[in-house]
Amino acid sequence: MKSKILLPLILIFSLQFYAQGLKFSVSYSDKLSKESFDGRILLLISNNDKSEPRFQISEGPSTQLVFGIDVDRLKPGEEVVIDESVFGFPLKGISEIPQGEYYVQALLHKYETFHLANGHTVKLPMDRGEGQHWNLAPGNFYSTPQKISIDAKSNKTIKIELDKIIPLLPEPKETKYIKYVKIQSKLLSEFWGRPMYIGAFVLLPSGFDEHPEARYPLVINHGHFPNTVSGFREEPPDTNLEPDYSERFHWEGYNKIIQEYSYKLFKEWTSPNFPRMVLIEIQHPNPYYDDSYAVNSANLGPYGDAITYELIPYIENKFRCIGKGWSRFLFGGSTGGWESLAAQIFYPDEYNGCWAACPDPIDFRAYTIVDIYKHNNAYYLDDTWKKTTRPGTRNYLGEISSTLEEVNHYELALGTSSRSGEQWDVWQAVFSPLGDDGYPKPIWNKLTGEIDHSVAEYWKENYDLRYILERDWNKLGTKLKGKIHIYVGEADNYYLNNAVYLMEDFLRNTKNPYYDGEVDYGARAEHCWNGDHDLPNAISRLRYVQMYFPEIVERIEKSAPHDADLKSWRY
Repeated sequence: MKSKILLPLILIFSLQFYAQGLKFSVSYSDKLSKESFDGRILLLISNNDKSEPRFQISEGPSTQLVFGIDVDRLKPGEEVVIDESVFGFPLKGISEIPQGEYYVQALLHKYETFHLANGHTVKLPMDRGEGQHWNLAPGNFYSTPQKISIDAKSNKTIKIELDKIIPLLPEPKETKYIKYVKIQSKLLSEFWGRPMYIGAFVLLPSGFDEHPEARYPLVINHGHFPNTVSGFREEPPDTNLEPDYSERFHWEGYNKIIQEYSYKLFKEWTSPNFPRMVLIEIQHPNPYYDDSYAVNSANLGPYGDAITYELIPYIENKFRCIGKGWSRFLFGGSTGGWESLAAQIFYPDEYNGCWAACPDPIDFRAYTIVDIYKHNNAYYLDDTWKKTTRPGTRNYLGEISSTLEEVNHYELALGTSSRSGEQWDVWQAVFSPLGDDGYPKPIWNKLTGEIDHSVAEYWKENYDLRYILERDWNKLGTKLKGKIHIYVGEADNYYLNNAVYLMEDFLRNTKNPYYDGEVDYGARAEHCWNGDHDLPNAISRLRYVQMYFPEIVERIEKSAPHDADLKSWRY
């Protein structure tokens, strides 16, 4: 009899003990919305008021705190509890927060439901014109920041009400030279089970209206989500602009430098002797990232085909381009560097040259510093007794600012199932096979770093650019001769030079034919060195067009067919 009474008492005591500790309760009222939502609640905590906490979350040393939890069909008035069990970054749980005064904010990153053509139903954050940034996405709910006293040892529940909505963004602006196009992609709409769009900002050559007979080469500047043509300014620099400080380049007034060089591009673009071509920057955001990596993917869909066979022909027809493979060229840096090289390799006849600066990993034996085929763990060296952390980010002196584990845990706090909208998650989304749950199959355990080598083999056969070139050189070599140009700094912040070394080892030994391109390195240069040995990185990154257009003209003169139009666009 005593044991029967004692057991419930022990259970009640245990539950009461487990329930102890600090909690946060997040909700929104029906005054904000009467609808229910799927998504992820993010609790954001900062020890300063330099800006809202939602703008102080990053993978770097200055980051503040974020804790995240998924929600399904969250209703007005329903409370979401964040306790010590909820995963966070850089602290793993709220119980680790030191006692003190903090600025606290919460945000609901909304997900939409997609009924995919592969039969799966998934919930993902659709881009809403902001380029996949959870802290800027129109429609997301967030709270007014509050200064709150936090004591992790207390049994206090801190209530936070989401009371604001991020507003819609204005439509893109056009000028005489800059045009904007957007089309519904049939291929992508079929894959995603709903209308999907891709677009581009188009930079027209000087004299476009005055020369209706001209037909132009097309140059694609691949990169992250643009909101106009980057680095092009039609007005002189703003003399009243308040100078800011660039942490990356340690440069006071770098915003003024950007305006200065953007205006220089305009002046050169409209000068008498500048090559007359059409330049585009593509918008292809998707539910996983701010762009698609411009290839076909089991998880993102056929973006490679949609860009190459839907968007580009549409632009060429609308803006009087030549529309032949010999007249199309690619360049870009970082993500854009990988995209440029990948598009050239996967569509060798559709493009006539790529200039790939600081490309994302192009050989997965050096997936930054991880060999996904041989290593067992992405976060730590494969040692028996010693636990050595793999670095993630460095400067040119080798000083480490984040580890691979930290960067991936940062993403895990922002979103599960590759839904953080960040770098490692999108690589996984692009390169991985479809998982049983409809989301990307992980290359490694996001929490522990344990690598799944079966997934690595899929990556190898489908997206390891060096391996694919070596495997298929007998078919690709002739098509790619003279088209591959790769540049990277030897002190790249993300170790991207490692994969380029391995790619160069293959390319310089190619035969029948020799690749006849270029691989070049910048000594001590950080991310994103693009081949300029004369100017510092901070300046050369503002001069991609001036650097690569003359080389494109040289490539056209060398490789265009005998009946090609080499005159109408050269006025």
